[in-house]
Amino acid sequence: MSTILKTYFTDDLIRKIITTILGLIVFTVIYLIINRILKRVTKQKLKPQTAIILQKVFKYLYYTLAVIYILGIFDIKVTALFGAAGIAGVAIGFAAQTSFSNIISGFFVLTEHSLKIGDYITVDDVSGTVDSIDMLSIKLKTPDHQMVRIPNETILKANLHNTSYFPTRRLNVTVSVSYNTDLQFALDTLATVPAKCPLVLTDPAPIIFYDGFGDSGINLVLGVWLNNSDLIAVKNQVFIAIKKTFDDAGIEIPFPQIDIHTRD
Repeated sequence: MSTILKTYFTDDLIRKIITTILGLIVFTVIYLIINRILKRVTKQKLKPQTAIILQKVFKYLYYTLAVIYILGIFDIKVTALFGAAGIAGVAIGFAAQTSFSNIISGFFVLTEHSLKIGDYITVDDVSGTVDSIDMLSIKLKTPDHQMVRIPNETILKANLHNTSYFPTRRLNVTVSVSYNTDLQFALDTLATVPAKCPLVLTDPAPIIFYDGFGDSGINLVLGVWLNNSDLIAVKNQVFIAIKKTFDDAGIEIPFPQIDIHTRD
């Protein structure tokens, strides 16, 4: 047994293993120190998504340098590995074409500042909050807490709807009134609703307009402005206020009805 160990674990191999371990310790300590400084600086100077990308690039650089360092200790030349890869390298290159495309698209997404972590976006038919922005993709957390991964190339090509891009937004609520209703009276009554909703903004001012003749009544639209974070609360306040205000004013909100006639 000792003969076998002496055959394979020569003094030169042991020296290389010890050198590798010590080198990795030094590499790791330096990486941790620089990474901590990088996090502190990027957090103060850069946007969160840009800071995350830089930190990941630095991490990949650390892994790359560590691998090259280890290969060098064991006298393995990186150029020789690339030469040995040959046709396999070409095949991998074609396979990695999509990855490179996503990386390049990721930089375009970052530079145009169309989204950031925490934004609520819709891409095609997928909606959710941006949870992370990575080199290859963006991860969304849907309202029912599912993770959806969207490639950066898709983000760049598709129609992106970012409802969090601006601090405020408008909520349009459609309500119908009976054809027998005095339209001016209905309009004036609906105009009193925003003041009954504490979270509705007064600037910009709410808007009200007619929106066509429906099957069961005439449609009116109430548009109110709100902070993005208050969307659900404002929806509840507005719907409750419309129903109560119309009931108090005696205005009927029509709904589809079916008359059934029976015969003997």
